Amino acid sequence: MIITVNPDNPQGRLLSKVADILKAGGIIAYPTDTQYGLGCDLSQKKSIEKIYRLKQRNLKTPFSIICADLTHIAEYARVSNFAYRTLKRLLPGPYTFILPGSRLMPQIMLTKRHECGIRVPGHPIALGLVQALGRPLINTSAHLPEQPTSLLASEIEEQFGKQLDAVIDGGPVPGQPSTVVSLIDDEPVILRQGLGVFP
Repeated sequence: MIITVNPDNPQGRLLSKVADILKAGGIIAYPTDTQYGLGCDLSQKKSIEKIYRLKQRNLKTPFSIICADLTHIAEYARVSNFAYRTLKRLLPGPYTFILPGSRLMPQIMLTKRHECGIRVPGHPIALGLVQALGRPLINTSAHLPEQPTSLLASEIEEQFGKQLDAVIDGGPVPGQPSTVVSLIDDEPVILRQGLGVFP
């Protein structure tokens, strides 16, 4: 099911409709400021496991999550003063930051070192979805390992079909990954260079 949402001014009723799908354990595709992502409600463990299977991904490689803002991040990760200043300067934006996870972060979303990846993308639809849901949204790129990045919602629906409960069409996206930066021990390390320029 494709749901067309205005990327600049997302319709609240449509975001609420998608939030209800997520709360019921649904899996969706949605646009971000980098790529289309696959996601589900962070509290739905079975849905998270299904996304691992969809992506053919090892459970030892956790997905990142999307938070609404810095206050939201602080619930799911431990944020030092240095990390807070860095996040405040660069978010929302095309970055994934690696931080120590808090007790609220499900075990399935943590590395062996209890670290997690967190995003606050500069895209009104992604942020609006998290706000409508009231919880973080799982985030992983909406394409399979051997497939090229999908730039359009129709391509994602073609690839995943009925395995998704909804595909949000928010128009084309850049089609490049986020820049991944570890802020562990207050020592920034770029783990993947993507769309974001750091620092």
